[in-house]
Amino acid sequence: MKFKILFILVSMAHLAIGQSISGKVLEKTPDGEQPLVGAIVKWLTPPQNPVSTDSTGAFSLNKSKGQHQLILSYIGFKTDTVMAHGEGPFTFYLSTDSQSLGEVVVKSRGTSIDRIAPQQIQIITTKELAKAACCNLSESFETNASVSVSYSDAITGARQLQMMGLSGKYIQTNIENMPGVRGLTIPFGLNYVPGTWIQSIDIAKGVSSVVNGYESMAGAINVELQKPDNSERLYLNAYVNELGRSEVNLNMSKKLSDKLSVGLLSHGSLLKNSIDRNNDSFKDLPEYDQINLLNRWKYNSDRFSGQLGINYMQENREGGQMETVVNSPRYVFSNQTKRLNLFSKTAVLFPEAPYRGLGLIMNGSFLKSQSVFGSNPYDGSENTFYSNLIYQDILGNTQHTYKAGLSFLADSYRENFANFNSPVELNRDELVPGAFFEYTYNKLDKSVLVLGMRLDQHNIFGTQFTPRMHFKQDVGNGSTVRLSAGKGFRVPNPLAENYGKLVSSRKVVFEEPIAPEISWNVGGSLTHEFGKNSFILDAYHSFFEQQQIMDMESAGLLRVYNSTGNSFATSVQAELSLVPSDRWELKAAYRWLNVKHYMRTSEGENVVRQRVFVPRDLVLLNGTYSLPYDKWKVDLTLQYKGKQRIPFETADRYADGFVTVNTQISRNFVNWEYYLGAENLTNFRQPNPIITPDNPFGDDFDAGQTWGPVVGRIIYAGARFKIR
Repeated sequence: MKFKILFILVSMAHLAIGQSISGKVLEKTPDGEQPLVGAIVKWLTPPQNPVSTDSTGAFSLNKSKGQHQLILSYIGFKTDTVMAHGEGPFTFYLSTDSQSLGEVVVKSRGTSIDRIAPQQIQIITTKELAKAACCNLSESFETNASVSVSYSDAITGARQLQMMGLSGKYIQTNIENMPGVRGLTIPFGLNYVPGTWIQSIDIAKGVSSVVNGYESMAGAINVELQKPDNSERLYLNAYVNELGRSEVNLNMSKKLSDKLSVGLLSHGSLLKNSIDRNNDSFKDLPEYDQINLLNRWKYNSDRFSGQLGINYMQENREGGQMETVVNSPRYVFSNQTKRLNLFSKTAVLFPEAPYRGLGLIMNGSFLKSQSVFGSNPYDGSENTFYSNLIYQDILGNTQHTYKAGLSFLADSYRENFANFNSPVELNRDELVPGAFFEYTYNKLDKSVLVLGMRLDQHNIFGTQFTPRMHFKQDVGNGSTVRLSAGKGFRVPNPLAENYGKLVSSRKVVFEEPIAPEISWNVGGSLTHEFGKNSFILDAYHSFFEQQQIMDMESAGLLRVYNSTGNSFATSVQAELSLVPSDRWELKAAYRWLNVKHYMRTSEGENVVRQRVFVPRDLVLLNGTYSLPYDKWKVDLTLQYKGKQRIPFETADRYADGFVTVNTQISRNFVNWEYYLGAENLTNFRQPNPIITPDNPFGDDFDAGQTWGPVVGRIIYAGARFKIR
């Protein structure tokens, strides 16, 4: 009797602790089968108890009551979910996935979090982009709290990014991991990427991977465009707003065979109405027209992948005083830009070792831009060649991987500006060969450490060493901690990067030659996911060893000099995303910034001052309600921007905070979607965005002190048609 009781107690204890199962994970090859070393095995339901396979592909995994489904994953192979009844031993086989050598990304809703990446990365999908008009990249962040976009001035229509308190020139903005918005494209480059071309946008905070170069200082944005092998056969989008702005986008793709596909992305837009809602005799937005075409060919096989593409864009802008001004010379702004972009992306694949790969990216860009600011012409041209050779492999097993490669960047800049009198040479040719190495330690996707370094030899500014580190650790149930630190380096283009400040009577004065900017960024984040909901808290701090300052504090001058003092930017952000039901998506975010520059007064004294046009506080609220199958969908976004400092030499002046509200309602059918929306429902407009508009050729004229909306409320409508 005592023996039976003891047996029952032991059995109950065994069940309480849980059983274990064992097995192997293998790959079928032409020669038979081989073990997959370092494959991850875990249960579908918690506790998942992830383990990795050993040198023979074997594993042993604890099992709790009711667990019968396993998830098997391995780099370069298709993730599989299998049934596992009993204790085994089992034998499972994974098949290769030659389409992907990257990290696994778990996506949900319009904005998702890359759960495996060691860097804090948010992914904006086409579902999120459809919540607003999203006519181009500059209008793709309306529902995102991490990235802000604003007009740089009240005349040109140029827009500028801001992340973590620093402007877009410090954000490495790539198009499919190739140079995108940089150099002389900064003023209008965001407008050169139509929204309907975008497949997804990755927003990474902190320094990025050394694989992508040395220019990331305050985060990175990578835009993935529609690919011909997995997009709609035909996608048509038409848009119009009450100002008279109209756009047509037509995307087409066709699979010519199982391996070869071709796609054409096309865009045309224009605004030919003269708008002056604040009656200051200046057009609130420039009239413009743009034609943009991209043709891409893509080839995929088991051992080779290749893409070739060509992109041509032409845009004309004209702003300034209204044509009705006849009693004095008109102040006219104009810009004509042409850009040709050629690219290729090739990769050698190894089906027998899917963790191994060799890729080569090449990109050539040619830009010509001609502008006039009143009586001051500005001409610029930029020719760029970029190549990046990347090899990836493992060190022993897939817990230890690395990427190594060689890069080359060549930039040729030619600039000429009339309102400029300085011995500083703006024309330059930069040649930068570089090499990089990045090691990754990955333990069951729960602990990930990335250590990277690169060495670049700049022909003008010498050798540059760039170290970077990223770390990710899963803690508890659904919580993840990420840390990052690293260095950034870039050579500024002061006129293009301060394009909106040229719309004034200020004279540009270079007090010393152009020098590189060097910064360090440290920070981290805590992400907690509970069900379909998530909470993110992050804090990042950037500080500069050397920074170029475009000083607006002196009347009539734009003073350019290099600061080696304590310039810094600190950003703290909290974001809560909730999905209370299948019909509702809610988001609330708050961001606090402290950004200061180490500056010189006109008398030569050093001072630390708050950076101008940076709101200390930002609040974003977004809500989406949809009926089943997204038949009807309503989106509402409220954004509050706090006080911003305005440039003034003798004392600090601040513009008051303001609120904007955007909304959109859409109706979906099988192939059609119609949408109607409004931007800036509160109709808030910055009072007097142009200083002395009645005397544009006088000493006090300035249209470059814009801190709020200029146009006010805009109603728009559109339609989308798809053939899958």
